[in-house]
Amino acid sequence: MAHALIVGAGIAGDALAVLLDRQGWRVTVAEIAPGLRKGGQTVDLRAGSREVLARMGVLDTVLASLVAQRGLAWIDETGKHLAAMPVEAFDGQGFVSKEEVLRTDLARILHNVGSAGIRYRFNETVESLDDRPDGVSVRFRSGDVDHFDVVVGADGVHSRVRGIRWGEEEQFRNSLGIAHAWYTLDERADTPPLDGWFLMHNAPGGLMVEARPGHAGTQEVGLSFRTTEPLPPRGDRAAQLDLLERTFRDVGWRAAEIVSRAPNAADFALDTYDQIAVPKWHDGRVVLLGDSAWCASPLSGLGTALALLGAEVLAQELADGTEPIGDAFARYEDRMRRPAQEARKLLPGRVGMFVPMTQLGIRVWAVIWKAAQWRVAAPILKWAMAGRGRDSPDV
Repeated sequence: MAHALIVGAGIAGDALAVLLDRQGWRVTVAEIAPGLRKGGQTVDLRAGSREVLARMGVLDTVLASLVAQRGLAWIDETGKHLAAMPVEAFDGQGFVSKEEVLRTDLARILHNVGSAGIRYRFNETVESLDDRPDGVSVRFRSGDVDHFDVVVGADGVHSRVRGIRWGEEEQFRNSLGIAHAWYTLDERADTPPLDGWFLMHNAPGGLMVEARPGHAGTQEVGLSFRTTEPLPPRGDRAAQLDLLERTFRDVGWRAAEIVSRAPNAADFALDTYDQIAVPKWHDGRVVLLGDSAWCASPLSGLGTALALLGAEVLAQELADGTEPIGDAFARYEDRMRRPAQEARKLLPGRVGMFVPMTQLGIRVWAVIWKAAQWRVAAPILKWAMAGRGRDSPDV
């Protein structure tokens, strides 16, 4: 029985684990975190996600976990709406859809649908990958050594598998010049209600504060800012919090409250918005999947869709586990290359519309979002939004 090692227990990794396990593979999943990662914002079921989840037999479970949202509203420092885009806008093809689920819930659902035959190794990652005539010898961080027929790097933008096999991240990384912190707030008596709206407040200097509905009693919040400077190390929480405090000290609306709650957030994370483009996704019996190979950045809105589609396509090409594995990897690349490339083509001005630099820019974009929903203009933006992901591979 062929044995696959999947590094990374995210959306792509867990989806692939389930699919390979159903096809008769032995599957081991190594995840550097101590358990399933929590946190992350909501993701929608567009651009092929819904169809993949239906074929996996988990769509009904996902639909039962949706987060109720009324839409996206841009607000000023007092909380007054400058513009709003309800979920009904553009026939559901606006920035917020009627079908959105928290990333942590989707990851949990995919994990739970897997059989007991999938072996999970948490608090674990790879240290070396050595080719053998019939597979890959893997040394883990724990010191254990095991042999696998294939190794899949589904470990995200900062992929360790990619670093070991393909080299330094910087050669594949395109920075969008934005940093973003996100985490969950438990609502208190003094927490301003959202009334179902995803609220976004922009401030001059390319700053943005957001809050959106989570589960009952929680809000998912974020802090974005333009920067070209390196962020503090991911393990230095104190330096990260100090950076946020300095950056958002003079920003209005709920900035001070949201920053003050960051130290106690169990799922706090801070990272940059980057795109990843690796020229070739496979090397020998090692292959990359998801953001480790093709990250389009959260601004694309297509990360989850591409992760699910990529997992399904890779599983299909590895269906019988026969040699040569390299041919299966090549077919997988042929099918997924164009969707990944198209996803990285962000809407013109996407960074500027997300974090405008000036007060004038903030006001202009508010007018644009209002005007875009007028009867004459709406079909144009609807076409642009609906076109995302239309180059999905045949599955």
